[in-house]
Amino acid sequence: MPPAASASTGVKAALVVVSAILVLEALALIAVVIWLVVDLLALQPSSYATAIALIVLVLIAAVWVSAVAVGSLRRAPWTRAGAIVWQILQVSIAVGAFQGLFARPDIGWLLLVPAVVVAGLLLWTPVRLAYTRTEHESAPGAD
Repeated sequence: MPPAASASTGVKAALVVVSAILVLEALALIAVVIWLVVDLLALQPSSYATAIALIVLVLIAAVWVSAVAVGSLRRAPWTRAGAIVWQILQVSIAVGAFQGLFARPDIGWLLLVPAVVVAGLLLWTPVRLAYTRTEHESAPGAD
């Protein structure tokens, strides 16, 4: 196989991995929103305001990551920055999961590994270039 063909295959595989992980992260956040709503309805929280605020924050994150995942499937240039920001936030949550009185290393690893993989792939030059538009390609509607 020529080097150019294998590099192209590697880049396509990397793009598929990035998009797949982003879709899985979006689905996981949607599941967390559903779980939090069911939890709010089934149990009595110590603070309804805090519980509702947490649901709203996770819902915003779910919408954002879902938009980034859909944009990534379309190779929209803006999605690369959004995905990197999300991965950094996910790493910080993973670090928190490794520490403290209620540490959960299993959840920490579950968050850390995909975040490092996606961030690393998005910073790889061929993948970065796949998310950029050339001069001849204009943004949709920019005629």
